Amino acid sequence: MKNKKMSAGIFALKILLVICFTTSISFAQTKADTKMMKDCCMMKDGKMMQMKNGKMMPMEKDMTMKNGTKCMTNGECMMKDGKKMMMKEGECMDMNGKMDNCSMMNKGVKSNINKKDKQNDMGAIYTCPMHPEVTGKKGSKCSKCGMDLVEKK
Repeated sequence: MKNKKMSAGIFALKILLVICFTTSISFAQTKADTKMMKDCCMMKDGKMMQMKNGKMMPMEKDMTMKNGTKCMTNGECMMKDGKKMMMKEGECMDMNGKMDNCSMMNKGVKSNINKKDKQNDMGAIYTCPMHPEVTGKKGSKCSKCGMDLVEKK
């Protein structure tokens, strides 16, 4: 009788150890995955998003990177030297101000922008007729007055 109780106890202990081991592996995997995702801001589905501590959320305020580059919530970035550029779908900027393609962030995510639209918008700059300093992509509105942006000639 003692041997049966002892065998049952050892069996239960083995099961408990297996559960603890597999749980710690899954937590370690989750921790490693979020470490790979750097803090950054990115253009995703036509909206500016920010990655912070492994969580993606809408970018609610302008961000200034370590090198002085400033990224605005409308996707416009002003470099330290004063040059302006618009972030395109799938681009991201890390906290050091380095621009990159966010392919690792977008794995398995379908974009709602088709290739034809991307080709048509490449190189085209859209500005506000009243506020030429405001730039954006095709179909955007001015952040100051709400007017439709027009292609800069």
